[in-house]
Amino acid sequence: MFLMDLFFLLLFFHLNLAAFAAGASDHQFTFNGFVGANLTLTGVASVTPGGLLVLTNATKDIMGHAFRPSKLDFRNHSNGISVLSFSTTFAFGIVSEDPNLSGHGIAFVVSPTEDFSLATGGQYLGILNLSNNGNSSNRVFAIELDTILNPEFSDINDNHVGIDINSLTSNSSSPAGYYADGSGLHTNLTLISGQSLQVWVDYDGEEMQLNVTLAPIPMAKPQKPLLTEHINLSAIFSDSMFVGFSSSTGPFLTHHCIRGWSFSTNGAAPALNYSLLPPLPRFPSTGRSRVLEIVLPLASAGVVLIFLCIVVLAVRRRMKYAEDLEDWELEYSPRRFSYKDLYDATNGFRDRELLGVGGFGRVYKGLLPSSKSEVAVKKVSYESKQGIREFIAEIVSLGRLRHRNIVQLLGYCRRRGELMLVYDYMPNGSLDKLLHGQAKPGLDWATRFRIIRGVAAGLLYLHEDWEQVVVHRDIKASNVLLDDEMNGRLGDFGLARLYDHGTDLQTTSIVGTMGYLAPELARTGRASARTDVFAFGIFALEVSCGRRPVDSGGTGDDDQELVLADWVLEHWRKGSIAAARDPRLEEEFAEEEVELVLKLGLLCAHPLPARRPSMRQAVRYLEGGAAALPELLLPADMDESFSAGLALLHSDGFDDYVVSYPTISSLATASTDSVSVP
Repeated sequence: MFLMDLFFLLLFFHLNLAAFAAGASDHQFTFNGFVGANLTLTGVASVTPGGLLVLTNATKDIMGHAFRPSKLDFRNHSNGISVLSFSTTFAFGIVSEDPNLSGHGIAFVVSPTEDFSLATGGQYLGILNLSNNGNSSNRVFAIELDTILNPEFSDINDNHVGIDINSLTSNSSSPAGYYADGSGLHTNLTLISGQSLQVWVDYDGEEMQLNVTLAPIPMAKPQKPLLTEHINLSAIFSDSMFVGFSSSTGPFLTHHCIRGWSFSTNGAAPALNYSLLPPLPRFPSTGRSRVLEIVLPLASAGVVLIFLCIVVLAVRRRMKYAEDLEDWELEYSPRRFSYKDLYDATNGFRDRELLGVGGFGRVYKGLLPSSKSEVAVKKVSYESKQGIREFIAEIVSLGRLRHRNIVQLLGYCRRRGELMLVYDYMPNGSLDKLLHGQAKPGLDWATRFRIIRGVAAGLLYLHEDWEQVVVHRDIKASNVLLDDEMNGRLGDFGLARLYDHGTDLQTTSIVGTMGYLAPELARTGRASARTDVFAFGIFALEVSCGRRPVDSGGTGDDDQELVLADWVLEHWRKGSIAAARDPRLEEEFAEEEVELVLKLGLLCAHPLPARRPSMRQAVRYLEGGAAALPELLLPADMDESFSAGLALLHSDGFDDYVVSYPTISSLATASTDSVSVP
């Protein structure tokens, strides 16, 4: 009895030692199977009793992660700059219910975090999501084994190996396969074949060279790598990083499995013992093919009828979701949304999803099916193709803007004379709706002041801090949106124009909303950062006073228009500028801040462009307090009347809310209606 117990004890020790062999330090380890392996598993990842690491099981639309629970040191402490050489190899298999279709794939990942709770499955492989894909702050390195063709990531095919840095758009990629020793010919491998394959990833820290090799098991490692990339990982890696795997499925039932894994820094990864690796799972045969062989000859007429119905439905479906797509738009594919995705996101653009209607179109709330992100979709009609290419180029450029006080423009779609712009969704709607038409103020003074400063910071970014100068040309309360924390974000870039720093904007088209238009536009028609500053000044007065820039009956006479800037200036001349504040605030306001904003608003809206401050100066005034305002801001300095500038615009034949658009003629008229989203 004692000998039998001793035998089983030794057998148990041997199996565990074979399945889980680790090096003497965290810098080297080997897993020939994963029985007893110390791993952090999230999502649906699990280890079977036989030691197989299953990242995703046969479930649709899921993801799984498996990481070493402690970070590994990747920094070369002899110089503190470069990254250590490292090497890893792993055996894997992708087993699908349908041998021709599978989930999205597997990725070996080196990351500063093992928390991927905000990541998205599907094409994002459980690593990134729509909002952070491509951000340099991710500091993520991955080797992807991708089995789905995703045009938005410029994939080369549906069966490839790629090197990813902070993005699912690979730095380099190659069809899955290996180069045979001797002949050097490329031999294709199918990642979803259910076959056991092995990957080697080797990085030379001194040469900064990364090699990725793929081969079937039990074939020896080929001499020529599948991918070779010269890359400096010191800009990506922190001193210590997590290593592991991530995977995601889609609509197809797929097992993504790791059979064994080894890793080493400053040396080759230990070889795997193939005889100890756990086997891959197999889907049971359904016998469906045999049934079809018997039924098909007897049901040929029915099959033909079904086929014709499918063709008709497919044609109707294609027509339903047909888009306008020209060859030149292929370069903008990462910023282009499919019409089907937007149609599904907005429930077919139903009225119950309608957020607002304005002169530029209708705006709908949507939920993107792939990322589950809330968006606002604006449908804009256009009648002419002349200039649409330049317009979309600017849309794509504006989509790269990143600022906490600017509504993110995510992309666009074109279909049957309609242009759809996709923005981040702002849950609290537009500032205009809370500012006007309510007996009680929807915003206290502290919130108003924060919104004014936020819009000023956003304009500073557009005018001076981005790679180009962006002139918004339509700054007003209805284009300032409020996020879930009531922060102001500048939106609606449909009229914006871009030009390089040190040059001038060439357009001479007058666009915008009357009351916010700088008087020099009537003389020159040339917009600039100074005209944006003017509109910001009027906006600051509007938020502080709770009145529109041009208000009918504001003085008690229904036939007389009140020009807000003139009205505030008159209060200042009387020594009671704070009395121009919104009376609904009652006594709940900071008098110094109110005076600061009103005086700064008048300075920014000065009739003479040269007297207006830049947005950088305006931001400094808002941050520094009333004492920072220049002495030139005195009532006597306003030597031209605001109403005179307004009259000049009227005398040139402009309606109260008139815009003219040089490229898309149907965007020619803006409405006074407020739209609560971008």
